[in-house]
Parts: sequence; structure tokens; C-alpha cells
Amino acid sequence: MTNHISIDAIVVEEYRIPSDTPGIDLHVRNKRHAGMSRFVPETTIVMVHGATYSSESLYDVPLGGFSFMDYLASEGFDVFTVDVRGYGKSSRPEVMEMDPALNPPLIGTDVGVRDFDSAVDFVLRHRGLAKVNVFAMSWGGTVTGAYTAANPDKVLKLAVLAPQWLSERPIPLDMGGELAAYRLVPVMNTLQRWLGTAPEHARATIIPQGWFEQWAMATLADDPWSETREPGKLRATNGPIQDIRDYWRAGKPYYKPSDIQVPVLLLHGEWDIDVPIDLALAYFQELTSAPNRLWIEIGEATHMALLEKNRMRAFRAISAFFREAYTPE
Repeated sequence: MTNHISIDAIVVEEYRIPSDTPGIDLHVRNKRHAGMSRFVPETTIVMVHGATYSSESLYDVPLGGFSFMDYLASEGFDVFTVDVRGYGKSSRPEVMEMDPALNPPLIGTDVGVRDFDSAVDFVLRHRGLAKVNVFAMSWGGTVTGAYTAANPDKVLKLAVLAPQWLSERPIPLDMGGELAAYRLVPVMNTLQRWLGTAPEHARATIIPQGWFEQWAMATLADDPWSETREPGKLRATNGPIQDIRDYWRAGKPYYKPSDIQVPVLLLHGEWDIDVPIDLALAYFQELTSAPNRLWIEIGEATHMALLEKNRMRAFRAISAFFREAYTPE
């Protein structure tokens, strides 16, 4: 199968929708094939990002000529992404304009679930549907997992890449110390850590030439504030890290995966140190109420598998999972 697709026939639409908080709007992005005229749950996907980067950064930078969203649209999906408040093109709380040390960690998982709920309800109304498919990675896996557990009537299938789970070991995203409202992420300097999670022999090839620079520039463009205030740095809220301390490192699940009652696909990268394989396995084994569950282990991939040379393995697995017919018993 070729790794090249035609994006000429893909329609892009962007929306600003209200959240459940006055003055806070959410950015929703949609891609689909121009000839698409029939909208059904089976081919509708709503996605949300992780704890650091926006949905556009993770899912819609055209690396190698096309993005994850482009691929899904070319496969016949009507795909939507949402940025939780404080991320990407969604509203940022006023305190994000202040010194981060002046306020406690912002935008915890509770808020992420509420914003995702607003996005799903928008898509359901916009397309006249009863259910959608859902995808997310990392912290977004917690957001969508908790949402799906609480809203089985709105979700057809759930796919997650490297979802958070309980850990007795330190979690790399939490670097310790007192947490401010948000942190500043030096995007151009993240390459060393990213490559450092892979074995030394693979570091020169895991990210194709030019991809990191293209991704980093697109990611920084998501937060124009940084251009004049903190060049080269991205604001990322610390609420998800506070939740690591309050839940995942404290032995208290934020939600019960056993409450998820829809088919689940779990994807995991072989070299993921943020969610090691034993954590992913423990999560998978908790999915006791899912009527169908599938594990895909992606060889030679890190936590950022969707942006690496083997991304097509994940793309195809996700497409196939959502495409597979499922009839509840």
C-alpha cells in the first residue's frame, strides 16, 4: 500500500463552538472528502489531544505531504478534532497571560472531559447523528476513556494510543517540583528527549528528515503569544500533571476502564517510555466490559508514533478498526 495520498479533494472547515463556561470558546477542525454527502456514526470520528500539544499539532501537520487527518479523510471518514481550552486555537483562560507562578495548575482532566463533551455534542447536532467514533492519545486517552465510560449512548467505538494508567514509577511528564498554572515547553529542544526514548541504533531514522522541524514550527504557530513573549516556547497547562500526582501515581484511577461498554482499540509503541508496555497491558486487562477489544503493538515507535516513520501502521490499524462492522450481541 502506498504512503502517498491525494489531498486535493479534502474539504477543511473550522468552527468556534461555545464551551460550558461563558467567554470560553473551543476550536473544532473538520476534514472530509469533498464528495462525502452521507454522514453516519460508523465513519464519523472525534479526536482530542494529549497534555502538551494541540490536536492540530498532533494530528494535522502534513508530514511527508499529508497528515493523520488527511489520511482518515481520504479513507472516507468525517473527522473532527477539538482543542481543550488553553490549547491550540481554543480560548485561553486570562490567567495564562499572567506569571504562571501566581496561580495553581490549570485545566485538569475534569475540564478536558467537559470540553470534549461540548465538542461531541456539537458534532452530533451538526451531522444529525446519535453516536460517533472517538480517538485520542496519552492524556487525551483519559479524557475520552472517562467520557466513553460515562456516555456509552454517544460513542460507537473508542481507539486510544498510549492511554495513562496507574504507575508505581515516576512518569516522565512530571518533572517534579511545585506546579504553576502552566509550563513553558521549549519545542525546538524536545528532539533530544524524543529520540532518546528509542535505542541508539534507531535514532537517526525514526523521524524522517525535515519532519521534526516542520512539526515544531507548526506547533509553535499554535501559540502566537510565544513569538513576542517567549520565543520558541509553547504554553502547556499543568492540570494534567497535577492529575498524575492525584490519581495515576497515587494508585487511584481517574475512571474505571471496566465501565467502558463499547469496542476498544489500544495502540502502543514499542519504545514508549511515557506509557511503558506493562502499564498499557494493565489498562487493557481492565477493559472487562468492552464487548470487543484489540491490542496493536507498533514496532520501532515511541510515544509520538503518529509523527514517526512507522506512523502508517497506526493509521491503517485505526482506520481498519473503525471500518470493521460491529453488531452488538
